[in-house]
Amino acid sequence: MNRRQLVKNGLVTIASAVVTSPLLAITSHSGNDDHQRTAAAASERNNDQVINAGIGGNNTVDLLKRIDKDCLMHDPALTILMVGTNDMNSVKHVPLEQYKTNLETLAKKIRKSGSKLLMMTILPAYEPYLLTRHPAAFYQPEGVTVRRSQVNKVIREVAAKYKAALLDMELRFLAIGKVGTDQDSLIQNEANSNKTDGIHPTANGYRFIGLSVYDYIVDYQLPTSNIVCFGDSITHGDGSIDRNSYPAFLNKLLNQKAL
Repeated sequence: MNRRQLVKNGLVTIASAVVTSPLLAITSHSGNDDHQRTAAAASERNNDQVINAGIGGNNTVDLLKRIDKDCLMHDPALTILMVGTNDMNSVKHVPLEQYKTNLETLAKKIRKSGSKLLMMTILPAYEPYLLTRHPAAFYQPEGVTVRRSQVNKVIREVAAKYKAALLDMELRFLAIGKVGTDQDSLIQNEANSNKTDGIHPTANGYRFIGLSVYDYIVDYQLPTSNIVCFGDSITHGDGSIDRNSYPAFLNKLLNQKAL
């Protein structure tokens, strides 16, 4: 089976399978979890392929504070950046214009370092769950969906300005992620994880992101080693580089390709 068939078959399996195995626990959004910080600070790596530099609860302000030690110090050939979910929500909200300024600074620093940059749009959320943790009035007058669209519009604009590659994960999850309450949703919910989460991917959701990133890297001939995945809890996953996080699944695919 060639690479294209492998990826295509993998996506079909993920989209159609009913998840029966135990799934991840929700990563804390407080940003104060010692395990998360230890894992990210250590920047666990395997075969010099991929570093998982995600920390739960991070917004663009947090990423700016740690970009030098957690990303640029590794002299990455490719940086994969996904951030904005916490910026748009109430606990660590960053106004849209400031978010854009912060994101541009991140992109500029990464590109100036010599690293190639792959940016990803943020994922859709299941709104009824989201609004149990964040007041509905906070998203007014535009609402949750429009606010997410505004954030992703900024991501596209910054990617174009700094000549970064762009992977639209929002589109992929909206198309086949079954965001909602079904057991086979790629976003955690009561049926598949016993949690009213609605934001974080399931294990299959992280696998889907890893497959999508891998496919993009190969198709567009981006670097396949010395990669830093930089972001929040969506990047962090379980904090590993060999279990349930998109950097872990990406690393497995890249190592398999190298055999």
